[in-house]
Amino acid sequence: MVTKVKEMPSLKVIKRDGKKVDFLGTKIAVAIKKGFDATNNEAYTEESVNKVYRKVLDKIEKNYSDEKFIKIEDIQDMIEDSLRNMEFQDVLESFSSYRERRNESRKVFFSRQHKLAKAIELLSLKEAKEEDSKRENGNIDGNTAMGTMLQYGSTISKEFAKSYLMNKKFSEAHDSGEIHIHDMDFLPMGTTTCCQIDLTELFKDGFSTGHGHLRCPNDIMSYTALAAIAIQSNQNDQHGGQSLPAFDYDMAPGVLKTFKKQFKQILYDFLDLNGIVGLVKFDHIVKDIDKLKTMDIEVEIFENYYKDSEQVERIFRKAYDKALAKTDRITYQAMEAFIHNLNTMHSRAGAQVPFSSVNFGTNTTPEGRMVIRNYLLATDAGLGKGETPIFPISIFKVKEGVNYNPEDPNYDLFKLSCKVSAKRLFPNFSFLDSPFNLQYYDPNNYKTECAYMGCRTRVLGNVANPDKEIVAGRGNLSFTSINLPRIGIKHGKVTLGKPDMKGFYKELDEKLELVKDQLLERFEIQCSKKVYNFPFLLGQGVWIDSKGLKNNSRLKPVLKNGTLTFGFIGLAETLKALIGKHHGESKEAEKLGLEIIKHMRDKIDGYAKEYKLNFSLIATPAEGLSGRFTAIDKSIYGKIKGVTDREYYTNSFHVPVYYNISIKEKLRKEGPYHNLTNGGHISYIELDGDVANNVEAFEKVIRIMHDEKIGYGAINHPVDRDPVCGYTGVIGDVCPGCGRREGEGVPMERVKNAKLNECCGR
Repeated sequence: MVTKVKEMPSLKVIKRDGKKVDFLGTKIAVAIKKGFDATNNEAYTEESVNKVYRKVLDKIEKNYSDEKFIKIEDIQDMIEDSLRNMEFQDVLESFSSYRERRNESRKVFFSRQHKLAKAIELLSLKEAKEEDSKRENGNIDGNTAMGTMLQYGSTISKEFAKSYLMNKKFSEAHDSGEIHIHDMDFLPMGTTTCCQIDLTELFKDGFSTGHGHLRCPNDIMSYTALAAIAIQSNQNDQHGGQSLPAFDYDMAPGVLKTFKKQFKQILYDFLDLNGIVGLVKFDHIVKDIDKLKTMDIEVEIFENYYKDSEQVERIFRKAYDKALAKTDRITYQAMEAFIHNLNTMHSRAGAQVPFSSVNFGTNTTPEGRMVIRNYLLATDAGLGKGETPIFPISIFKVKEGVNYNPEDPNYDLFKLSCKVSAKRLFPNFSFLDSPFNLQYYDPNNYKTECAYMGCRTRVLGNVANPDKEIVAGRGNLSFTSINLPRIGIKHGKVTLGKPDMKGFYKELDEKLELVKDQLLERFEIQCSKKVYNFPFLLGQGVWIDSKGLKNNSRLKPVLKNGTLTFGFIGLAETLKALIGKHHGESKEAEKLGLEIIKHMRDKIDGYAKEYKLNFSLIATPAEGLSGRFTAIDKSIYGKIKGVTDREYYTNSFHVPVYYNISIKEKLRKEGPYHNLTNGGHISYIELDGDVANNVEAFEKVIRIMHDEKIGYGAINHPVDRDPVCGYTGVIGDVCPGCGRREGEGVPMERVKNAKLNECCGR
């Protein structure tokens, strides 16, 4: 703590912009202290700071006692002179370096003014369909007032980050299209990307959103309502999406509480109706019902209350059956409300629907099964006018011994999930038996079941804390993608006549090193923030190990549990540039593609080991980045057949969608990449026709995914809807539901391959 600061109210400081402000000695003291702190020299004390501070004040009092104004640059010169004369050389270097960087940053920032003004002009005067920046976030409406306001903030924030917070080489690499720093607009705020929320832990003692405390919920309707609120609240603290990794386990206690409540009430009503409620010690019955661990019981456990009365026995049995049936109906209503909420509620100043995902499928208890079944049925029913719900992105966890085989307890729910997905596009499917997921799986701990963000992000292994290799409470911190096709163009057959693989790997290593340093720089910014910057994520203990943190706690010990992720895009175009064929076309390309991505993974694993941080490799979603890289490369290298001749680069390691290949062969070729991309991955299969009428074929594709060791997979297919009668399915010229022809009245709604590919909404 700096002491003995002196103020001079008659003296004004002229800032760089010409503005005049009161002289405040405290600001000089703080600036000097920052210079000392930056050296990390423990030999320096508070007195060291005060000696320099007093020296500077003496100079000001001596030279400016009769002056009204002093320039900020003159004060900084005096600080440097004092440090030099008092032989604090390391502090001088630190202070001078910081001063120089700030001056350079201001020049850069103000030199961007024209560019910034142009960007704001485009945001103001163009529609989203005309301006790319208004479409950067898939679930923000860039045409709305709040959507445009957020885009203003985003545009300015990016420029500030480039000018003031980032090493120049990182911003230049981003602007030139060598890399893409995702969510750069949130870099100054230090937000993290996404989180897998442990609702069971959050609900245990209740939580606060900042406007009052919400107690632990006591029925399934409240459970789903609070789940939606938790997703909405947590998204306000992060720039990505929110995932519930064990929705069926989190909601099951709410089903049991609802059953107990219904059983007690219905039993009381029946007993009261027959005038015998006072004869059976009802208060004792209530206590016994409250002790139930499951609703799957034999009514005989209450025999002590009805052994002398057949009438009471009938009442018990009828009350139990009705309680089960009513609990089932209420659970369906709760799931329906949950889905409706997440497609209508907003976060981030009201401009964005939360990007939400739910994982489920492995809870075999009666309560868990009731959650899964009713969630699927509510998804199947659609929204209020029969629309297919986009959120939450549903992910059914497939596991042998649990739901994969006919003899498994949840096999019927797996079948139902296939039926619903064949109609509604969701759920997607994750595969716990794939070796890279199975290695963490503990059948006695559902928190070790791999869960995915809807986009593809995966967080499970934990180099930073091997005892916490679980999904709950963890997420991605940030990720940056490498423009792989450009490296391929520069060192490939398409440019040199023959591939220069030595040069290719040399440049790839340079880009990996660059991204590693950039991720570390951003990580330090994130760790410099305080708990109060993230009142829900950290303040309510959502992030792992953050419960009980003080406002001034260091964040690195908890944030280190997240992932720092390297991404890549356009492997297919990279291979075309290098050897003339992509991995769908030749064995040589298939082999080379795996070698390239394995090289990246090995290098990243080395960083993880060296820094004890969870560096990982993600198969980057296509999003807007795909077109951005392609446009820049096309302007540099021209239109190259099979490389830059389209408006996009192919999504991560995918075999190009335009290439004709069988389902099994596509999955066989893509499967090994799931093992290499530990930060996240997905494989898509495109189907034509109305698969809702052929669920067996749909299930067969899911089984191929399982056998080819896919980690996370989805099936795209056409989904049409008649807004007049509500019919959903493939519609030709005539609606099968009402016979209405295309062109008669309101147009048919036609969705082709409607999966939302944006990574966590960004």
